[in-house]
Amino acid sequence: MKQTAIPDLDLALAASTFAALGSEQRLMVLRSLVRAGPEGLSIGELGERTGVTGSTLTHHMKILAQAGLVTQEKRGRSIICAAVAYDELKSISEFLLRECCADSDHPHEGHGHD
Repeated sequence: MKQTAIPDLDLALAASTFAALGSEQRLMVLRSLVRAGPEGLSIGELGERTGVTGSTLTHHMKILAQAGLVTQEKRGRSIICAAVAYDELKSISEFLLRECCADSDHPHEGHGHD
């Protein structure tokens, strides 16, 4: 096997991000916020779109915010939630694909990664 050393910091950051995404509900919340774009959604709209509400939504938003993936901002009487870590999400995808087929004698053609 041709293992390439992954810097500990990259590995720790990736593990932390994956841990934050380790829930179907959190993935649903993040996906809804990514779809909403930089304007974000009010906490009420986010709950309606995902079916996750109340203290459960608050809990998931806290975990996603601690991972640096989302923000919450009070605007008037509303709390606006937004995905902010588009570059980090892209990086986490690249982390998975960085060494795609590195140990294969016959790399898969058309796997979409350079």
